[in-house]
Amino acid sequence: QVRLVESGGGTVAPGGSRTLSCVASGDTFTIVTQAWYRQVAGQERELVAQIPTMGAMIYADFTRGRFTIWQDHGKNTVYLQMDDLEPEDTAVYYCSAEGVDDRISAFKVWGPGTLVTVSS
Repeated sequence: QVRLVESGGGTVAPGGSRTLSCVASGDTFTIVTQAWYRQVAGQERELVAQIPTMGAMIYADFTRGRFTIWQDHGKNTVYLQMDDLEPEDTAVYYCSAEGVDDRISAFKVWGPGTLVTVSS
């Protein structure tokens, strides 16, 4: 079983920065891909960035080079660095993990989310 916990949310002034963390625990060796999503109030959850075990990272167009996803395998942690934040970035940010469990079944799990509010 894989469990995810996000942290790093809070209130940020426009133009400011925040770094979110997602710590994975449990059977982390089963993880194939991790990603950050966000959900703006009243809207559908959307992909922000994705980081596979190998290969290129994927970023949503709205990041416009402002966001960076990276991983510390030793700490089982995926980060999302957010710079030049805008009010439109206000959302609950979620971490996800996909992989194959001990029953050789595909899974996708989510963390509880962390709220980022960009406001002056």
